[in-house]
Amino acid sequence: MASLTIRKLPDDVKHELRQVAARNGRSLEEEARRALIALVRPEQPTKRKSIGQMIFELSRPGFDTPEVPDSPASFATFDDE
Repeated sequence: MASLTIRKLPDDVKHELRQVAARNGRSLEEEARRALIALVRPEQPTKRKSIGQMIFELSRPGFDTPEVPDSPASFATFDDE
C-alpha cells in the first residue's frame, strides 16, 4: 500500500474531517482514506427498472406473491350524535 502526505491543509478542513470521523466512529486517517477512495472511485448508480419490467418480473411463473391475510371488510359509519 502507498502512503500519502498532504501539506498545507487548512486547519478548519482537518478539524471538520476529524469531526466527521468521530461521528462515524473512525480514525481521522480512515475517514480521509475513505473520502479519497470515494473521490476517485465513485459508486456507479444502479440502473433503475421500468414499471413494465417490474410487472413482467412479477408475472413470471414461479414467482410467489406475498399472501394477504383475510380480514372482514369494515365499513365507515357516520353517526349523527
